[in-house]
Amino acid sequence: MDETVRPLRIPPQMFVYADKHNVSQLVQSMLCSLVIDQPDDPICYLIGLLQRSSDDVPRVMVLGPPAVGKHTVAKKLSADLRAVHVTEDSLLQYRSELSVHAEQELSEEMLVGLVQQRLKEMDCFHRGWVLEGIPQTRLQALSLQPGGVIPEHVVMLEAPDDVLMERSCGRLVDAITGDVYHRTFILPDDDIITKRLEKGRSLTDQQRLAKLHRYRCEVTGLRSAYQHVLKVIDSDQPHADVYLQVLAFVRTRQRSRTPRILLLGPPGSGKSRQAQLLSEKYRMVDVSCGRLLRSVAAAGSSRGAVVQAYLDDGRPVPDSLLLQVLEDRLSRPDCTRGGWILHGFPCDLQQARSLQESHQQPNRVFFLELTNDICLERLSLRATDPVSGQSFHHVTRPAPSSEVQHRLKTRPKDSMESVTQRLKQYRVHSAALQSVYPEAIHIDADQDPHSVFEAVASRLTSE
Repeated sequence: MDETVRPLRIPPQMFVYADKHNVSQLVQSMLCSLVIDQPDDPICYLIGLLQRSSDDVPRVMVLGPPAVGKHTVAKKLSADLRAVHVTEDSLLQYRSELSVHAEQELSEEMLVGLVQQRLKEMDCFHRGWVLEGIPQTRLQALSLQPGGVIPEHVVMLEAPDDVLMERSCGRLVDAITGDVYHRTFILPDDDIITKRLEKGRSLTDQQRLAKLHRYRCEVTGLRSAYQHVLKVIDSDQPHADVYLQVLAFVRTRQRSRTPRILLLGPPGSGKSRQAQLLSEKYRMVDVSCGRLLRSVAAAGSSRGAVVQAYLDDGRPVPDSLLLQVLEDRLSRPDCTRGGWILHGFPCDLQQARSLQESHQQPNRVFFLELTNDICLERLSLRATDPVSGQSFHHVTRPAPSSEVQHRLKTRPKDSMESVTQRLKQYRVHSAALQSVYPEAIHIDADQDPHSVFEAVASRLTSE
């Protein structure tokens, strides 16, 4: 090929470096902050961003209907994250300190302005913030965005109306700390605190229902405004369980990076099927090691002739040659731009170490877990129609007619003896593979393929 028209290949080590140091996320975050805040001195502003103690400064909203437990969750969350807890009451205090129309009632427009101003203060800039109960409407949410109030996580607590009404009746407040308790659901462990609890602000049932109705009218709009960063959590369960779910969600980080996925698991665990589903949805390249070797052998190149000789003799392709083939495929533009899913390699400790030492290290590793009995059932009952090329299964996908059934053929590698031997080999090496990938995600593969796919897909970008 003419060198002037040959596609430019970016060295794969550049992608490894960018992923390791989160360069894409860093640049995206800085650019977003720059165009939102529009500082007079962009260079000094960017230096300040880089000098910030952490690039994972929390920006969290805790929303929900009255009496759902927003204050309790938001206060504990801000303490655990060391972030600034911002409430409507604290905003009123902030306004009085600024002496800005402190005597006026807080209108919706003033509330939005105060939130924007408060979150630009240095404590929020360096430590992050947890905003409780704001915004209350879709219009407020949209008004906050131009001022740079864009959360990374939005937690929406929910509970049935009858539960909320019961909670609002038993509300108790610590007059010193402002912590909220309930005489039935949440009581302090300390008797001293219990003795100083006071009954919360009393509203009539009609007033409580009115506030609840206003929230229900707005909740759909709020959900749509934050749908990409939103998690709805059922608050009608023990408070500790609710908080653990909130904390787990807030600690996930969405990363923008080229996916390099490795699927591992015993024969019959569904690696090929999951790779196909991921490839179809995310436009990643499905790289099956066995299929790749056959493709290279069929290409007729000098390397392909060497591979073909091993395939013809039924001998395993040497690791050194196999790695050359893999590195060449994974460094092509379609893989470097869109990412890849590799399966069928590595199979043992040495192969895994060789892959880690290459420029094609995976950044997400999944083990599809399945028992030997299920693997045997899946593979030994599988057969292929030589006419159509379709695969069928005696239990889960039987042949559509007796004619097709009679011509089905079982591949030699799917015989009971062959599958048993392959499973034995996998079990021998699985512990060593797990030692190379200690942070791998383990997925229960004894589910329908789409349930497994959802479990895998949900873990692709979060950390």
